[in-house]
Amino acid sequence: MTGGDDLGIVDALAQLSFLTQHALAKHAAGQDLSLIQTRLLGVLRDREPTMQELARLLGLDKSSVTGLVDRAEKRGLVRRTPSRQDRRAVRVELSASGRRIGRRIADGFEADVTSVTRSLSAAERKQLSTLATRVVMSYACPQAQADGNP
Repeated sequence: MTGGDDLGIVDALAQLSFLTQHALAKHAAGQDLSLIQTRLLGVLRDREPTMQELARLLGLDKSSVTGLVDRAEKRGLVRRTPSRQDRRAVRVELSASGRRIGRRIADGFEADVTSVTRSLSAAERKQLSTLATRVVMSYACPQAQADGNP
């Protein structure tokens, strides 16, 4: 492919998605985790959602999230804690082990993304990040509102 070639938005995003998913799956497998378990660790990096919130964030039904959290808890990656705001709700948080494993995956994935984008200038990487963020946020905000969350 030469510099002037353009795959088109659909093929380019699909192939970029395959590239990033492959890199993430490689690092997840290196920690004996599936992609969905890795997504769970990623979601829990900066929050302690309820099981219901976790289901929404991961796009899974409640029973799937319960099984996912059960398996992660058995491996010592997460723990459940009672919600301070609602005694009926349970929050999920990363354990120290889950945080360490999540950090290893994130570090390896970041190195791969850096390598894949090395042909871009710093300004182009920033522009790609800004555009990708805009696309993700424009989808996430209406989706959250459709799900009944502000």
